[in-house]
Amino acid sequence: MRYLLLFLMSFAAFSCTGQQGPPETFLLKPAVLTASLQKIKNGDPEMKKALDTLLKEADEALTKGPYSVTFKSKTPASGDKHDYMSVGPYWWPDSTKADGLPYIRKDGQVNPERFSIRDAEYHNALCRDVYILGLARFFTGEEKYAEHAAKLLNIWFLDAETRMNPNLNFGQAIPGRTEGRGIGIIDTHNLAKLLDGIQLLKNTTALKPEVYAGIQAWYREFLQWMRTSPIGLDEADEHNNHGTWYDVQTVAMALFTAQPELAKTILREQTEKRIESQLKEDGSQPHELARTLSWNYSQMNLKGFFELALLAENVGVDLWNYSSPGGKSLKKAFAWMLPYAEGRETWQHKQIKPIHNNGYLALAVVAEKKYPGLDLQPLRDSNKDFHHYMLTLTEWTY
Repeated sequence: MRYLLLFLMSFAAFSCTGQQGPPETFLLKPAVLTASLQKIKNGDPEMKKALDTLLKEADEALTKGPYSVTFKSKTPASGDKHDYMSVGPYWWPDSTKADGLPYIRKDGQVNPERFSIRDAEYHNALCRDVYILGLARFFTGEEKYAEHAAKLLNIWFLDAETRMNPNLNFGQAIPGRTEGRGIGIIDTHNLAKLLDGIQLLKNTTALKPEVYAGIQAWYREFLQWMRTSPIGLDEADEHNNHGTWYDVQTVAMALFTAQPELAKTILREQTEKRIESQLKEDGSQPHELARTLSWNYSQMNLKGFFELALLAENVGVDLWNYSSPGGKSLKKAFAWMLPYAEGRETWQHKQIKPIHNNGYLALAVVAEKKYPGLDLQPLRDSNKDFHHYMLTLTEWTY
């Protein structure tokens, strides 16, 4: 996926599409995007190239969907296909048992059965497509993008025949062990991007006010479930990347449902504590380093913290420069991984798959602006595609 520059350009679009005022997005940042407008006016060729890339992706998205949890062939224990359902990725049949039950865990090894139920895949596709289509509509003013996105949203959230019930009671089930777990909540971790896509469509004719209000109401109910159900509370208590991404989702939903004080409370009372509990003073992440994919999970958890820092800017909370009582910080966590990404040091922790730096380079695009004192030139020098990656990356704005 490639749309960092489109992140940077999309805010500028209001001046050339007839949309009044900037969008009320949460990850997208107006100041940076407005600065990109001047580059567009100046005929910046890389901005044009990025727009072409976005429109290619958006045109492809027009051919995709619709998506619905009701399309699955299996039915959750509730008997209602409107309930989201998924299977734990790292759980496999026990070969010593005739029926394979209960399943056993093989960390980092994905059981193909995970993909026989496509609710997780469909949710990720919904997040991706609505976001891309929102950017395309916002930048070009072409209603076809908004109309398709609105159709996808209506089918997932509102249509009585296809809507998802606002819960994850049956997420990441384990045959023979449990019908659903708090850990399943990470399945929807991309929703902050989806919400930004909706915000980009908010004032278009395709996304009618009553539809927008209906989606808001759905997320209020989902947020209430996240914060009060046994499964939601179980995930809130996780002390690794699951807890981090729980906060990303609840903060994003609080912002989307016009509850900024709740977002601030979550950040102050939960996220800041996670920085203290999940990081060591040197910046390492012991809970992630204990995994069989330690590099991947270290990147993933730090990405969650970076998203939280971006979301926190909406309510005046500065996580970028926050230092916990024990001296832990996001800056140290990023810097701890830097020599490994540069190739100056060899990763010493378990990693059962090849290491790829793309996720870390995504973080570096943000860190370069947030931490100007860090010397990232060696990272550039050791990753020859770093400049190209910055121009095509689609996951960040700052």
